[in-house]
Amino acid sequence: MIDINFTFIGKCWLWQGKGTWHFITLPQDKSEEIKFFSDNHFGKRRGWGSVRVSANIGGTVWETSIFPSGSLDAYILPIKAEVRKKQKIAAGDDVEVLLQISI
Repeated sequence: MIDINFTFIGKCWLWQGKGTWHFITLPQDKSEEIKFFSDNHFGKRRGWGSVRVSANIGGTVWETSIFPSGSLDAYILPIKAEVRKKQKIAAGDDVEVLLQISI
Protein backbone atom coordinates (compact mmCIF):
# COMPACT_ATOMS: atom_id res chain seq x y z
CA MET A 1 0.00 0.00 0.00
CA ILE A 2 1.21 3.49 -0.90
CA ASP A 3 0.30 6.53 1.26
CA ILE A 4 0.27 9.92 -0.42
CA ASN A 5 -0.38 12.83 1.95
CA PHE A 6 -0.02 16.47 0.96
CA THR A 7 -1.34 19.97 1.50
CA PHE A 8 -2.05 22.38 -1.33
CA ILE A 9 -3.95 25.58 -2.06
CA GLY A 10 -6.45 25.55 -4.90
CA LYS A 11 -9.27 27.72 -6.20
CA CYS A 12 -12.85 26.56 -5.68
CA TRP A 13 -14.73 26.52 -9.00
CA LEU A 14 -18.21 25.65 -10.25
CA TRP A 15 -19.23 22.99 -12.71
CA GLN A 16 -22.75 23.24 -14.02
CA GLY A 17 -24.51 20.42 -15.75
CA LYS A 18 -27.22 18.31 -14.20
CA GLY A 19 -26.93 20.30 -10.99
CA THR A 20 -24.13 22.51 -9.77
CA TRP A 21 -20.97 21.10 -8.23
CA HIS A 22 -18.02 22.82 -6.54
CA PHE A 23 -14.52 21.45 -7.14
CA ILE A 24 -10.89 22.20 -6.40
CA THR A 25 -8.26 21.08 -8.92
CA LEU A 26 -5.29 19.16 -7.51
CA PRO A 27 -1.75 20.21 -8.46
CA GLN A 28 -0.45 18.72 -11.72
CA ASP A 29 2.55 16.95 -10.11
CA LYS A 30 0.44 15.29 -7.42
CA SER A 31 -2.18 14.29 -10.00
CA GLU A 32 0.54 12.57 -12.04
CA GLU A 33 1.82 10.74 -8.94
CA ILE A 34 -1.68 9.57 -7.98
CA LYS A 35 -2.40 8.45 -11.55
CA PHE A 36 0.90 6.52 -11.72
CA PHE A 37 0.20 4.55 -8.56
CA SER A 38 -3.49 3.97 -9.25
CA ASP A 39 -2.77 2.87 -12.86
CA ASN A 40 -0.05 0.43 -11.84
CA HIS A 41 -2.26 -1.90 -9.82
CA PHE A 42 -1.20 -0.55 -6.43
CA GLY A 43 -4.82 0.20 -5.71
CA LYS A 44 -8.29 -0.55 -6.89
CA ARG A 45 -9.62 2.05 -9.29
CA ARG A 46 -13.26 2.84 -8.90
CA GLY A 47 -15.89 4.10 -11.33
CA TRP A 48 -14.79 6.90 -13.69
CA GLY A 49 -11.19 6.36 -12.53
CA SER A 50 -11.94 7.81 -9.10
CA VAL A 51 -9.64 7.35 -6.11
CA ARG A 52 -10.86 7.33 -2.47
CA VAL A 53 -9.38 10.07 -0.25
CA SER A 54 -9.71 11.67 3.16
CA ALA A 55 -9.95 15.45 2.78
CA ASN A 56 -9.46 18.13 5.43
CA ILE A 57 -10.31 21.81 5.00
CA GLY A 58 -9.99 24.00 8.08
CA GLY A 59 -10.43 21.04 10.42
CA THR A 60 -13.51 19.71 8.60
CA VAL A 61 -12.63 16.14 7.58
CA TRP A 62 -14.63 13.93 5.24
CA GLU A 63 -14.22 10.83 3.08
CA THR A 64 -14.79 11.30 -0.64
CA SER A 65 -13.27 10.50 -4.03
CA ILE A 66 -11.18 12.51 -6.44
CA PHE A 67 -11.87 12.20 -10.16
CA PRO A 68 -9.59 12.54 -13.19
CA SER A 69 -10.43 15.44 -15.48
CA GLY A 70 -9.20 14.96 -19.03
CA SER A 71 -9.70 18.60 -19.94
CA LEU A 72 -7.65 19.79 -16.93
CA ASP A 73 -5.19 16.87 -17.04
CA ALA A 74 -5.48 16.67 -13.24
CA TYR A 75 -7.67 15.19 -10.53
CA ILE A 76 -10.51 17.24 -9.11
CA LEU A 77 -11.88 17.20 -5.55
CA PRO A 78 -15.62 17.75 -5.06
CA ILE A 79 -16.44 20.05 -2.12
CA LYS A 80 -19.81 19.18 -0.65
CA ALA A 81 -22.25 21.84 0.54
CA GLU A 82 -21.85 20.96 4.22
CA VAL A 83 -18.09 21.63 4.05
CA ARG A 84 -18.53 24.83 2.03
CA LYS A 85 -21.07 26.15 4.51
CA LYS A 86 -19.05 25.23 7.60
CA GLN A 87 -15.83 26.72 6.18
CA LYS A 88 -17.52 29.65 4.37
CA ILE A 89 -16.17 28.64 0.95
CA ALA A 90 -17.55 30.11 -2.27
CA ALA A 91 -16.61 29.73 -5.92
CA GLY A 92 -13.46 31.75 -6.61
CA ASP A 93 -12.02 31.32 -3.09
CA ASP A 94 -8.49 30.00 -2.59
CA VAL A 95 -8.71 27.02 -0.23
CA GLU A 96 -6.02 25.11 1.68
CA VAL A 97 -6.64 21.36 1.48
CA LEU A 98 -4.96 18.42 3.21
CA LEU A 99 -5.45 15.16 1.28
CA GLN A 100 -4.65 11.69 2.55
CA ILE A 101 -4.69 8.88 0.02
CA SER A 102 -3.94 5.19 0.49
CA ILE A 103 -3.51 3.36 -2.79
